[in-house]
Amino acid sequence: MFVSGQIPIDPATGEFVSGGVAEQTRQVFKNLSAVLEAAGSSLDKIVKTTVFLQDMKDFAQMNEVYATFFSDAPPARATVAAAGLPRDARVEIEAVALLSE
Repeated sequence: MFVSGQIPIDPATGEFVSGGVAEQTRQVFKNLSAVLEAAGSSLDKIVKTTVFLQDMKDFAQMNEVYATFFSDAPPARATVAAAGLPRDARVEIEAVALLSE
């Protein structure tokens, strides 16, 4: 399945989580997880992600959080700098995942 880019919106409030790129990355993964689970998949079924960063200087912080979501072999990933992410997000992540059988 293809999951469109997720940004760090807290679904309970409709607002961005507070904090920097690390907190935003955590929320993005919570959002990705919710979408995947609703479709019968999960984070461990992701085979490819694309990470869009507002500033590549945030790569190390994003990568540290990213690694916590993939304990064994992380999926293939591309990371690019992208100016003008939706609602001025610092990070957006899209994914390709397998559906559970």
